[in-house]
Amino acid sequence: MKQIGTIDLPGPKGERFDYLTMDEEDQYLLSAHLGPGILYVIDVRTNRLVKAIPGVPRITGVEYVPGLRKVYTSDWGEEKIGVVDLRSMTVIKRLATASKPNGSTYAAPFHKMYVSDTLGKAVAIVDVEKDEIIKTLEFKSETGMPQYDSVSRKVYVNLRNADEVAEIDPATDKVLGTYPVDVCRYNHGMAIDSEHHRAFLLCGGTKALTVFALDTHKSIAHLPLPAGADVVKFDPGMRRIYAACSSGFIAVIQVEDADHYRKLEDFAVQKMVHSLAVDPATHRVYAPEQQEDGQPVARMIVYEAVEPAPKP
Repeated sequence: MKQIGTIDLPGPKGERFDYLTMDEEDQYLLSAHLGPGILYVIDVRTNRLVKAIPGVPRITGVEYVPGLRKVYTSDWGEEKIGVVDLRSMTVIKRLATASKPNGSTYAAPFHKMYVSDTLGKAVAIVDVEKDEIIKTLEFKSETGMPQYDSVSRKVYVNLRNADEVAEIDPATDKVLGTYPVDVCRYNHGMAIDSEHHRAFLLCGGTKALTVFALDTHKSIAHLPLPAGADVVKFDPGMRRIYAACSSGFIAVIQVEDADHYRKLEDFAVQKMVHSLAVDPATHRVYAPEQQEDGQPVARMIVYEAVEPAPKP
């Protein structure tokens, strides 16, 4: 990767950021600033801040719903799921949920948002047309990142204390099974390659990215990562996996095919960078910084994907 831009953000410097996601309809980047409880709306065409939306206390997760122009935020500070209207740029509803709402994923054909309540050991299911929690699934483990597989039309969620992945059927909201992930401990982050039925799991206890086959429920590859890996994203166009590691790196992994993966580099970034987003249209990578060489900042860094040099 190479850095091509910086976007200064108005929130307090030195405070923790969390998840980011893309709104491809408006070409917005949506970024959670956990510390002050702000949702940033950034226009990626101009790299300018459109709005800093307050009132989302200790925001962790953020997910956009196409068509409705709504954003669902996980507001740890009040143990609620926030509903943000992007037309008015305001919070229009708050849904009480279990402890520490966190990562989330949208199952579009079912009009449902799945929100991991990490410390509550649960997943809350929101009907996005009614903005109501219609069911809560409880587990014996803390829940990590959930992801929707658009091909199998299933939702998968990390059970990070059990080193397992649970499979949920959005048609019935029943748990179809839980599957152990070999050679992986404390699986929190997740991204999915729906085309090849692969999940990319960040295993904090083993400091590795594990590739998990969703069809056979088997681990098929393990790639070492720097310490502090938290958020992983997949760019299907470039066939690249990006893992943000708070020790000061973004790991870049190339998908050769469904069963073969190659580490391109551990790209050096500032420490405490533990989240990122990928724009599938431009293949740019966005990562928020809360410090620069130990000094507090509040800004978004823009990176361009670069083709690796050919082997000699």
